[in-house]
Parts: sequence; C-alpha cells; structure tokens
Amino acid sequence: MKFLKYLLLVFCVTSCAPIYVNYDYEKATNFSEYKTYNFFSNIESGLNGLDEKRLISALEIKLNAMGLERTENASFFIDIKSEEFESSSNSTVGLGVGGGYSGVSVGIPFGKTNINKQITIEFVDESKTGLFWQATSECSFKQNQKPEKRELRFQAIVEKMLEGFPPETNK
Repeated sequence: MKFLKYLLLVFCVTSCAPIYVNYDYEKATNFSEYKTYNFFSNIESGLNGLDEKRLISALEIKLNAMGLERTENASFFIDIKSEEFESSSNSTVGLGVGGGYSGVSVGIPFGKTNINKQITIEFVDESKTGLFWQATSECSFKQNQKPEKRELRFQAIVEKMLEGFPPETNK
C-alpha cells in the first residue's frame, strides 16, 4: 500500500510539470557487470546542501530497488552536476495597430519567468571505460516549495532519469 501511495504521488508530480530527459552511453559497455555503486566524495553538484541530500537519497532508493548496492569498493561511481537558469514565459498578449497593407503589431509577455534546473547524473567506471552512462534532465523548479514537495520532485526526477538505465539494447 505504501508503494502504491508513493507511485501515485510520483505520478501526480510528474504529470503536473514535465521532466525532459536525454540519455547517452558507451555502446561497448556490458551493463550486467555493474552491481555496486558509490558516489564520488568530491561531488560539486551545484545544488544547495539539502537538495543535494534529497537527490542522493532518491538515487539510493531507486538504485537499491533496481538491485544495485552501495559499497565502498564499488564497480562504478556516480557524479552529479546541475545548472539553474531562467526561461521566459510563453504567455504573451498581441497588440496591433493599422489596417489595409500597413500595420504594426507587438507581443507583450506577461507572467513570471520560470526557474528551470538541468541535472546531469554520470556513471563512471574508473578502472575500465571511464564515463559509461549519462542522463540529463531539464524541468521547472519552484524555489519556494516546502521540503516535502522538493523531496517528491527529486524522486520524480530520479525516477524519470533512471528509466533509461540500463539502456534497452544491453538488457
């Protein structure tokens, strides 16, 4: 029942604000070799400390559910990077003056600018191929959300990002 409740919340959060994800990976990688992971100790995620903890926690929960285990002697390491940027609202009002063959029109934007986050998760095998899998997400993000909603947002982002791991061609 708890899992169903969690899944429903993740679905609600993801349906309200889309999360766009792009994947890339090393084609020669045998993904079945990777059973253990850890995080780089020097991650400079670009997130504030609390959001970084929320993202790492969401990653651990999802990776453990996928059968991967966090260990000190890991087969791959995870790096996290993020950027925050503003995008203008797509809402505009058009005004026009003139008639016949001549006239002038202008679009006036209204509404707030949107804060977006781009989060990149990289899986790195330091002993073999180096970077072997990467997912980059882009989504809107409200700065003044309560901690519970921020946590749910990071869970939804991780859920969407890890849909592409391991890639379909190597399953």
